[in-house]
Amino acid sequence: MSAARPFDWPALLRLGLTRLGLRPAEFWALTPAELQLMLGPLGETAPLLSEGLAALMAVYPDRERGAENG
Repeated sequence: MSAARPFDWPALLRLGLTRLGLRPAEFWALTPAELQLMLGPLGETAPLLSEGLAALMAVYPDRERGAENG
């Protein structure tokens, strides 16, 4: 049986303070379920909003196909 890895409290605290803008007392007052809800689903990126799509379209505009590219 493998040993459990220690929980990475410093990384979780860093997320709470930087990403969520919590004060230390606010972070430690949260339940694990509340913190998970605030952080959102693990391993998923934020949805692409209209501003992000507009920025991508400006960088990578659609081009008409010509004789040289099929």
